[in-house]
Amino acid sequence: MYSLTKYLFFSLLISFVGYAQEAADNLKYIGQKTPSLTPEIFAPDLISKKSEYEFGSVFNKAATAFYYGVDTGNNTEIRFTELVGNKWSKPKTILSSQKYGFNDPFLSPDEKRLYFISQRSLDGKGAKNDHDIWYVEKIGEKWSEPINASSNINTKNDEYYISFTENGTMYFSSNKGNSKNRQKSFDIYYSEYKDGKFQEAVVLSEAINTKYYEADVFIDPKEQYIIFCANRPKGLGRGDLYISFKNTDGTWTKSINMGTKINTKGHELCPFVSSDGKYFFYTSNQDIYWVSTKVFDELRK
Repeated sequence: MYSLTKYLFFSLLISFVGYAQEAADNLKYIGQKTPSLTPEIFAPDLISKKSEYEFGSVFNKAATAFYYGVDTGNNTEIRFTELVGNKWSKPKTILSSQKYGFNDPFLSPDEKRLYFISQRSLDGKGAKNDHDIWYVEKIGEKWSEPINASSNINTKNDEYYISFTENGTMYFSSNKGNSKNRQKSFDIYYSEYKDGKFQEAVVLSEAINTKYYEADVFIDPKEQYIIFCANRPKGLGRGDLYISFKNTDGTWTKSINMGTKINTKGHELCPFVSSDGKYFFYTSNQDIYWVSTKVFDELRK
């Protein structure tokens, strides 16, 4: 009798823990129903609004905090929402200015820094003509003042978008090598993080970069694949998303267009993959979309 009672107790306990875990999982990703192989607008009317243009976005590793960029029509700003108890907070603006914009948020691997791009001048008193990569550091429950990511990253030209490997190497795009055609010819670079600072940036190979526009790069934390926005001949729209996979010898496969499942006649940009590797987020025609990363399987072949 004692053994039966003990068995029933532990069975109920396991069932309760399983139910609690399922309930917690359902609250992740702002409580949205997860997508399949067909891209869907993410959190319509809450995050993705018809009256605004939503850009880069990033979840924390636990999928309980979400940062995203918004073009309000007057300026660009970064907003934030998080899971508090069993309810997501109302999205609030955390980085905004009437003098310059903020966009393309991305968390550092330890989530203690929030990186972004801005035309903020170094003294913060006004705007300059190019974008730099900046970050703020988490201090308790608040963020620090913006800190420039250093001259090994930033130049007098534009630096866009940010993502990281798990060891802290930053991938980003810049048009510093193409001063005469600044808006149409960006390339993708990486900078290793050593001894507390970013090293001199290195441009990626011709498997990724061409004489055309390559920007908005997401690097898989384990560097198994890379996704970026490009504007190339025979593309499907104003900007398409491309993908390249890492070979066993450390080189990259020739990048390929992600096809009509992802790309449209409009503009696809701002790629991001959730830390659990399950969901691919990107901006399409001024809204944020998401889809199962199983769409990568066919492209990998």
